[in-house]
Amino acid sequence: MKRKDQYILAHDLGTTGDKAVLYAEDGTHVASISHAYATRYPEPGYAEQNADDWWDAVCATTRALLEKAGVAPNSVAAVGFSAQMMGCLPVDRDGAALRPAIIWADLRSGHEAAELERRLGMDRVYDITGHRVSSSYTATKLAWVKRHEPEIYARTYKTLQTKEYVIHKLTGRFVTDFSDACGTNLFDLRAKVWSPEIAEALELAPDKLPDPFPSVHIVGRVHAEAARATGLAEGTPVVLGGGDGVCAATGATITEPGGMYVVIGTSSWIAGASHEPVFDPGKRTFNWVHMDGKLYSPCGTMQSAGFSYAWLRNVFGSVLPQHGGGASRDILAELDRKLDELVKESPPGARSLVYLPYLMGERSPRWNPDAKGAFIGLTATHTTGDLARSVLEGVAYNLNVILSVFRNDTPAHEVIAIGGGAANETWLQILADVWNAEILVPQHLEDATSMGAAICAGVAVGVYLDFSVARSFNPVVRRIKPREEHGSTYRRMIEIFDESYESLTKVFGKLSEPAE
Repeated sequence: MKRKDQYILAHDLGTTGDKAVLYAEDGTHVASISHAYATRYPEPGYAEQNADDWWDAVCATTRALLEKAGVAPNSVAAVGFSAQMMGCLPVDRDGAALRPAIIWADLRSGHEAAELERRLGMDRVYDITGHRVSSSYTATKLAWVKRHEPEIYARTYKTLQTKEYVIHKLTGRFVTDFSDACGTNLFDLRAKVWSPEIAEALELAPDKLPDPFPSVHIVGRVHAEAARATGLAEGTPVVLGGGDGVCAATGATITEPGGMYVVIGTSSWIAGASHEPVFDPGKRTFNWVHMDGKLYSPCGTMQSAGFSYAWLRNVFGSVLPQHGGGASRDILAELDRKLDELVKESPPGARSLVYLPYLMGERSPRWNPDAKGAFIGLTATHTTGDLARSVLEGVAYNLNVILSVFRNDTPAHEVIAIGGGAANETWLQILADVWNAEILVPQHLEDATSMGAAICAGVAVGVYLDFSVARSFNPVVRRIKPREEHGSTYRRMIEIFDESYESLTKVFGKLSEPAE
């Protein structure tokens, strides 16, 4: 398989668009191109995308990327994928979309989720799938299609995810990988097969689901029509890849049991790698199958991490003199600098001020859509710096709930940090202090997802021996140690944070009730 000057093409099909990245064999980021596509919201709680927009984006980015990099199509050793998860796209026998894709953010299938929980129970579904029952997953969305669009369901040959639709366009094959299968709420996590018990409970036909394979599965090769559309060479190997979360884990170098990483983005999550799934008695966390197809990736995710910081920055910026208007890159950088100065003026614990980071409800670890953001303990003596520090600390406290679940199985003395927020040294120090863990910062903070897809493709076609190559792709460049002198302060604040949330759960529910 080895060729001189070979490259790997990775497509990261996110919620807002496709980012295509070309990697050299040694892991060098050669070039990247992005292409946006739209999300439509036809009714409250609905979120849909046009599947052909995904394909158009892949065609456009591939052609532009090869031209930009000056790379011959026959130098591409393989194409790999990462993508948004938990969608529902019914297609016919020819692979044509029968309706717009219902994406992960769509919550219309609440009735079907309640039916599944009533028929099987939350405990049983969690035990089979490693996930709670939720309308976020594919299973209840497909059940909604059956209930409300029976003619579409009857014509459905397979139900695909984002990357699976594109892969079919490239190869003509109907497949999915284990990680995307986990995001359906229909997959037996340990047996790695579709669960007949859950399918029966929802009255869904299992043959409407694609065959599941490990992420390293070579699905097929680019056929002639797809080659003309994308500019790729006919016969280029197409590797299945994985969902965005497990791809990010590989890009963050979490390829062996015991490793742990945190993504600090708009939302945030902590995940790791383990020989067995991690089942939390409180069902605060969930599980994916790792990209290698053998390990598992236990995970917990919160809604408003970087989003809380962005909210803080917007509020803070709104009271400052305008520097030319708008939120230019220079203005945002200046706001970040000022906020960082203010945070450093406030002591650890923010003078006993607690921030609950639930601006958009909460998934893991609270699983409470009614949860609200709040400042607890506010007094006349608190400063802007205290407010700012409490926001960063509140995110750290909330992530600590997730980390504490995983610490029942692994010490997690070290946590790798990636994502845009990982560029904030002050925030990383807060994470280290709150978690009493060393924070490791790799060279590439925001390319981990596409990097994971590229590594997977390279392993599949024999360019790399195994996933351990990730450490050379994305080496750790600095370490942030916890400061022991602040340990007692943060242990006290973690306890107050958890107690504050529990004390306000009934209030949150009342605030979510419609006003009379």
